[in-house]
Amino acid sequence: MIRLARVGARKQPHYRIVVIEKDRARNGRSVEVVGTYNPRTNPATVNLKRDRIDYWTGNGAQLSDRVGKLLAQAPAVEVPVTA
Repeated sequence: MIRLARVGARKQPHYRIVVIEKDRARNGRSVEVVGTYNPRTNPATVNLKRDRIDYWTGNGAQLSDRVGKLLAQAPAVEVPVTA
């Protein structure tokens, strides 16, 4: 599953977007960190490794509701086409 893991001080949340087994604890040992999310900046900062997220979803990983919304809101990176 791809979901958020909370890090940061009390009342100052900062999140890592992690690939983790579904039955593990929220901040348990993850397989891979594929991004970060900071809701305290204006606007919120989202850094994603799209290629790794595509890899894991291709191998059957499911997105949590919040990560799915973050992916939908984040602008897609445009790759220049060379001919």
